[in-house]
Amino acid sequence: MTMKPVSFEADLENFHSKLWQYHIPVPAEIADQFIDKDNRRVICHLGNTSFKAALMKTKEYWFILINQKIREELNLNEGDTISLKLEKDHSEYGHEMPEELQVLLDQDEEGNGHFKSLTMGKQRSLVYIVGKVKNSHSRLNKSLAIVDHLKEVHGKLDFKLLNEKIKYYNNLDKPLK
Repeated sequence: MTMKPVSFEADLENFHSKLWQYHIPVPAEIADQFIDKDNRRVICHLGNTSFKAALMKTKEYWFILINQKIREELNLNEGDTISLKLEKDHSEYGHEMPEELQVLLDQDEEGNGHFKSLTMGKQRSLVYIVGKVKNSHSRLNKSLAIVDHLKEVHGKLDFKLLNEKIKYYNNLDKPLK
């Protein structure tokens, strides 16, 4: 299975649905080079911008979603022809593991066990939730909330309850009025 980067051109398309919208179709012969069992993670290079993504599939073809931030940053519109390069993402979670979350998981055997029992997609989502925050203190609060939540629900992740737990931890630092 080839793992070297592959460059190609494709048009930015739009599904015009509520679930998925802007995307770049990826020819099957290219997508197949980056799929390893359940791992379809790639690093996509568009101009000076790089981002991690998953190869996704409709009935007809493979594609990579392009979010609004990237479209605006690169001034991309539906129908534009885009030159891109794909390379295999070898990271464990598709995002860098935030130090705050890693330290908590290293210190909490029960929490770590529940985290490791989640699907890779759910692990990746939790790593992303913590990692998208720039402030270290806020990353720590989110990490604490996640580990606490996983222990409370015995590893049965519930994002609605998790969001409530995150709000609770975020409000611990606010002074009472």
